[in-house]
Amino acid sequence: MPAYNSELSLPLLASRIQPVLETLATDYELILVDDASSDGTWSVIEGLARDHTWIRGVHFMRNYGQHNAVLCGIRMARYDVTVTLDDDLQHPPEEIPKLLEKLTQDTDVVYGSPAQETHGLWRDMASQVTKIALQSAMGAPIARKAGPFRAFRTRIRDAFAGYDGPYVAIDALLTWGTRRFAAVDVRHEQRTLGKSNYTFRKLVVHALNMITGFSTLPLQLASLIGFVLTLVGIVALIFVVAKYLIEGGGVPGFSFLASMIAIFSGAQLFSLGIIGEYLARMHARSMQHPTYSIREMTVTAQSDKVSSRR
Repeated sequence: MPAYNSELSLPLLASRIQPVLETLATDYELILVDDASSDGTWSVIEGLARDHTWIRGVHFMRNYGQHNAVLCGIRMARYDVTVTLDDDLQHPPEEIPKLLEKLTQDTDVVYGSPAQETHGLWRDMASQVTKIALQSAMGAPIARKAGPFRAFRTRIRDAFAGYDGPYVAIDALLTWGTRRFAAVDVRHEQRTLGKSNYTFRKLVVHALNMITGFSTLPLQLASLIGFVLTLVGIVALIFVVAKYLIEGGGVPGFSFLASMIAIFSGAQLFSLGIIGEYLARMHARSMQHPTYSIREMTVTAQSDKVSSRR
């Protein structure tokens, strides 16, 4: 579970999730990854880890983002099934059994899809944009049902064990290990503690990171635009030549020529911008920016050690 400025919700979440886990398994754990919160979240996690041996905490050096924190927790998981959920209690822990029940022999990943989301208009619109981008990155229709509340077989992480890029999209990484996805409807409760850390802008930026980091669709789109505008230019050239041969004069109108130049120039700049975005990501990878960096952990046993720089 990624945690960011959630000192109010974590104690309540821990008290609600424990009876659920006790009914599901004899061995379980809760990994809380503090994404460099600015409040007392880490102190709360340390207290929970002292009071409950099944809770482990990780504290990041700086804020890396929700998906980077989730990836850290996935890599630390010790059991056969991993469940991820947010720290705001909008995904009720009591719904976890629904996901595990759907995790059959024919399924590797199960998403908890809200029957009815309780976000505002702009947040819902941004979420839809993100899911469209995710569908392009995942290449699977189930992307429209994807979300942070998910259960999957832990061994899937072997498929992206070597991933060390700064841009992380958990759902896209899961497709590297399986194509057997499913979804089940779950409750989605109103947030009562704290406020959401995901704004419209952050969701759109995440969608752009996902679609350019794990899909070649933008490059294909740029190629398609260039091809279509080339056809438009050829048609315009044929029209000008035919007009000259038939009527013996040129095509009047500066606005026609100006608009054609503007269209082609805009298409070129758009395509160059997309290519530049991909080059920027290659540059970031070449600089070996870490996926995350750990400041401290609540448990230091030999079996729990992880690399502090991924």
